[in-house]
Amino acid sequence: MDLTPEAWRLAPILVVVVVLWVTEALPLAVTALLGAVACVLAGVAPAREVFRPFADPLIFLFIGSFLLAEALRLHRLDRRLAYAVLSVPWVGERPERILAAVALVSVLISTCISNTCTAAMMMAIVAGILAAVDDAAGGSAAGEASRPAPGFATGMYLCVAFASSIGGLATPIGTPPNLIGLGFIRNQLGIDVSFLGWCAIGVPLVAIMVTFVVWLLTWLFPAGVERLSGVTDYVRRERARLGPWTIGQVSTAVAFAVTVSLWLLPGAVLVVAGPNHPATEWLKARLPEGVAALVGAILLFLLPGDLPDAETTGTPGRPRHALTWPEARIDWGIVLLYGGGMALGELCFETGLATALGRSIQSLIPTGPWGGVVLVAAAAVVATVTSEFTSNTASANMVVPVAIALGQATGGDALAAALAATFAASLGFMMPVSTPCNAIVYGSGRIPLRAMMKSGLLLDIVGMVVITGLLLAVSGLWAA
Repeated sequence: MDLTPEAWRLAPILVVVVVLWVTEALPLAVTALLGAVACVLAGVAPAREVFRPFADPLIFLFIGSFLLAEALRLHRLDRRLAYAVLSVPWVGERPERILAAVALVSVLISTCISNTCTAAMMMAIVAGILAAVDDAAGGSAAGEASRPAPGFATGMYLCVAFASSIGGLATPIGTPPNLIGLGFIRNQLGIDVSFLGWCAIGVPLVAIMVTFVVWLLTWLFPAGVERLSGVTDYVRRERARLGPWTIGQVSTAVAFAVTVSLWLLPGAVLVVAGPNHPATEWLKARLPEGVAALVGAILLFLLPGDLPDAETTGTPGRPRHALTWPEARIDWGIVLLYGGGMALGELCFETGLATALGRSIQSLIPTGPWGGVVLVAAAAVVATVTSEFTSNTASANMVVPVAIALGQATGGDALAAALAATFAASLGFMMPVSTPCNAIVYGSGRIPLRAMMKSGLLLDIVGMVVITGLLLAVSGLWAA
């Protein structure tokens, strides 16, 4: 293999980083930093070049999104949405409809809030619903006859885990692997996938997969009863406890609405005015997704929040803002992991290591009409399998660059392969260690490992098939 000296120095560093990511012997962010530092020390590239991805514009999309998500959680807008959906008359007390409502709420919340936070919050809500059902069954004349089968609770908890992970695929900010994949696509292929463009693929994908999740869990874990008495009263009580909308909730909703509008505006103008219109070019240059996220995040520090309770604090209430800096939680681990992963990925291409790797496995991809299918399917399969044994973010960092290099080496659709790997990196539903969502619900003690593995395997297979089929269909449209 004809490699440059820089590529020979990078190769062992990359192998060590991948091993550490898979084994999680060190925190993922620390491993990413270790890889970047090792590249500078080994002379792979100058420090300025190695650390440049840590100031990538997508870093600021991460930061703005984290602040918006924290405000949504802090002001309990996530719970308000959850109980609003569960109180819809159509849901009622039918087990399969309650399961569908839980899935829908988990998906909606995880499109803009961390999948892990979504799963943790929905776990509490589902636990409350199941407790209310048990209380109602214990106090009814029908007694045990009105109590759902034990497996129904397993299905409800698995629904939270699976739907929370799937919902993150709908938007670019839904989960970190999305932004990692978009970063590689922009830097290595020169293609900017807009917020609206991502949603055009992500939303149908999520709709198909969450529909399958509801059907699968209803089939595997039936409730065995027609109605779950007590759910309606429980949801009504919890919704009443939230009370009327507060000033902080209104301010947070306004900041979030402004951000989403700014995310959608460039894509909408593109569709209406065309790619060469001055307004389209101006918005593309002046209003990237990261800037829009920061506009919304800054609004949180300007708009009014709730007044402190004088009876609780012992001092008169003083005006405050919707979010204060001590409340601003940013997952710096994800930020550093993104920067380090992007640095290693860019160096793989700049030194020629990625191209050489793509050529070395080029023979595994058949030529002819089936070559494109195999390329996209292989990217989805490898990313899914990898995500079963390591974090989704590490999986995206490892697989997306390889998918791009392989697409370029074979002359296939590198964009479709990269998107397939990006979406599939958020799969991996079989094991408690596969995703934080799985770990959270498995910790409830209500989920047998066999049940998670069986349902997770079926969901992995369907996910890989749907991602492959959808990306091939979409790539056919943009190639036309």
